[in-house]
Amino acid sequence: MPKIALFSGGDLSGLPSLTHFDLYVGVDRACLFLLENELPLDWAVGDFDSVSDTELESIKGVAQTITQAPTEKDDTDTELALKLIFEKYPNADVTIFGAFGGRIDHFLSNIFLPSEPALARFMKQIHLLDVQNEIGYLPAGKHSIFPKNAYKYISFMLEGQGELVITGAKYELSASNFFPKKIYSSNEFTNNPIEVTVPSGYLIVLYTRDRS
Repeated sequence: MPKIALFSGGDLSGLPSLTHFDLYVGVDRACLFLLENELPLDWAVGDFDSVSDTELESIKGVAQTITQAPTEKDDTDTELALKLIFEKYPNADVTIFGAFGGRIDHFLSNIFLPSEPALARFMKQIHLLDVQNEIGYLPAGKHSIFPKNAYKYISFMLEGQGELVITGAKYELSASNFFPKKIYSSNEFTNNPIEVTVPSGYLIVLYTRDRS
């Protein structure tokens, strides 16, 4: 399972060490972040409408592979890059940096990536990460979720119909106390894994911590 880092156009400041990936993919202007930080640019993807002609020439001069798409298209550049990655590497584990902190329409498109039918079956292989948050996805069914040392809080957003069940967490949710809400935020682990039952659609799992 190749580990792939995908860099999008949001906030890329303060990231941890980025040297442990097998493949580095830059989306549009984020390609410049890879160049500026002397990281590999294995694949550049996008319409490149947010870079100058000179910057685009610099990207083309370094990228091992470049896929330049038309500006008018059905996908965001990040969605396009993910589709291309999974087409070539269907078993890849993809961490997306720069998914937050930019344009809010891009931010929301990134949050709901599994709503795109072509990406839905890969949802468990997609992770969104910045210095304060990590987001993953789970399909319908029962799942165990484990703590991660860097994060104090865990929250859940159901993108589907039915009653979400949460057991083993500080705040549990079941048929006896269920209340509908778009996001069940600020939950915490106890001494055990959290068990969730996703009735339909998919679950957005958000690990978060306060700013230091």
